Amino acid sequence: VQLQASGGGLVQAGGSPRLSCAASGYIYTINTMNWYRRVAGKQRELVAAITSGGSTNYADSVKGRFTIGRDNAKNTMYLQMNSLKPEDTAVYYCNADIRSLDSTYYFYYWGQGTLVTVSS
Repeated sequence: VQLQASGGGLVQAGGSPRLSCAASGYIYTINTMNWYRRVAGKQRELVAAITSGGSTNYADSVKGRFTIGRDNAKNTMYLQMNSLKPEDTAVYYCNADIRSLDSTYYFYYWGQGTLVTVSS
């Protein structure tokens, strides 16, 4: 099982990039999917989460600006980021609770991270 994040890059303040995270491999089912970010010099923080049923949760710092979504048929998750601020500059990681075809257990898998740099 692998997670592949994409969509990062250099964005101007106020911009609206969209991150994607695709899960691949021998996947049986995916439970919760999450976006984390790590700002240089700080601990990694949970940005947004979405359950398999579509319930969402957001960090206070991004509420009203970011929207998390998923396409269960494609094993893909998205993060629509609006009204970006320089303090949103970070490496964004996707994370998902996945049960593979050869297991009866769920494990959390991580994507490789994608850098979002917001210029003022």
